[in-house]
Amino acid sequence: MKRVVIFASGSGSNAENLIKFFQNSDNVSVIQILTNNPHAKVLDRAKRLKVSALSFNRVAFTKTNDVLNILKVSNPDLIILAGFLWKFPETILNVFPNKVINIHPALLPKFGGKGMYGMHVHNAVVENKETETGITIHYVNENYDEGATIFQAKCEVFPTDTAEDVAAKIHALEMEHFPKVVEKLLNE
Repeated sequence: MKRVVIFASGSGSNAENLIKFFQNSDNVSVIQILTNNPHAKVLDRAKRLKVSALSFNRVAFTKTNDVLNILKVSNPDLIILAGFLWKFPETILNVFPNKVINIHPALLPKFGGKGMYGMHVHNAVVENKETETGITIHYVNENYDEGATIFQAKCEVFPTDTAEDVAAKIHALEMEHFPKVVEKLLNE
């Protein structure tokens, strides 16, 4: 059985989608949700879906090995960042090489980097009059949104689209593709 740990900072819609996708799988289990936000809605989703969940602070994540030690005990085959907003520490990346992936709501390298998440990305796409956008699933390295690309999916952006319209299109792409890409990675 392949073991998955998900890091999230917010509502957790991608986390819930992944949990539900693998709920009845004989091969993959989402074993834990970790969050840097003790008030994140992802904690409610985890509880409702009966998945272990913990919150942690910046000291536990970057200054001590607390989160790393939790991961060592969990021993995940894959660590998934699903709306997780903090830069991932090299100490964890070194222990889990090529086992940490992220989903980004744009076609990297466009609209990536520090501060580029959620509606910040969608507003930038609309303000720059992009004709297409999409999602990028990529490996995580020591820099924001610079790890090797695993998968991209595109959608059209119309001149009349608002940032909210773009967000809805991106959300649909995430829901459709993220679990399938994770499944494929775990089966390789």
